Amino acid sequence: MSSLQLLLVAGTHGNEINAPWLFNEWNKSPGVINTNGLKIAKIIGNPEALKVCKRYIDNDLNRSFRKDLLQNKNIQDYEAIRAREIVDTFGPEGSKPCQIAIDFHSTTSAMGSSIVIYGRRPADLAIASLLQSRLGLPVYLHESDNTQMGFLVESWPCGLVIEIGPVPQGLLHADTIEKTKLVLQYLLDEVVKLRSGLTNFPDEIVIHRHVESIDFPRSPEGKPQAFVHPMRQGADWLPIREGSPLFMKLDGTVVSFKGHDSLVPVFINEAAYAEKKIAMSLTKREVWNLSKDCHDAINYLINDAYLV
Repeated sequence: MSSLQLLLVAGTHGNEINAPWLFNEWNKSPGVINTNGLKIAKIIGNPEALKVCKRYIDNDLNRSFRKDLLQNKNIQDYEAIRAREIVDTFGPEGSKPCQIAIDFHSTTSAMGSSIVIYGRRPADLAIASLLQSRLGLPVYLHESDNTQMGFLVESWPCGLVIEIGPVPQGLLHADTIEKTKLVLQYLLDEVVKLRSGLTNFPDEIVIHRHVESIDFPRSPEGKPQAFVHPMRQGADWLPIREGSPLFMKLDGTVVSFKGHDSLVPVFINEAAYAEKKIAMSLTKREVWNLSKDCHDAINYLINDAYLV
């Protein structure tokens, strides 16, 4: 019997309450999700922030998994301590080791259900391709951004983020819960197929590769001088062309997009990113062949060869 164990995380941000609610109800009624016999560890990422419905207590937990923060025990803010607790318990070398981590989030932007991966790890691409093939989920590849680092799933051999939206922060929302449950069940089904050797991988995966993030126009004092243009608000995953309306000022002045045609905005006007001075991120849509390396990498993990 395989010792494979999945880590499922909800509430990494304490004001994203739908996945934690689902986990709580799942604990009460295990039959609502079919685990197919998989070993699963379910945790609330940031329980203290969840109690007060805040994104975090001291610092963003989903930026607290950088190696320097995990190794420096002199850093004693709540999220740094919590990140070390999670890795020490459920990390690949922890007391209850997991090999795959799935982090469930929600977003205020109109992205629907989507997958976020960090970097180009073959095992991540393999899992993402299976979910995309089954559910049609877009995949946002976040890379080459030194201002945004230390994501939770990067501390596991394989890991990805599930984003569900749009939903306001702190709002329990039926559609968000149902979509989270649906993606979770399909994920577990696909892992069971992998373990049984019954997986048919798609030939390709469609990637939206991160190019850059852009901020609102700001005054010398750092205050936003414009808002997202009505034509751009809610238009996640739709290509933008040079000269297209991007922001609007109160007097009706339009700030147009200056950049390459056919870049695709995501996380448009995400409420949580205002503090990070990100109005949206721009991506490039690419179709990648899914190499045999991706198949081999995920099968290697599933079959516990990494322990050899």
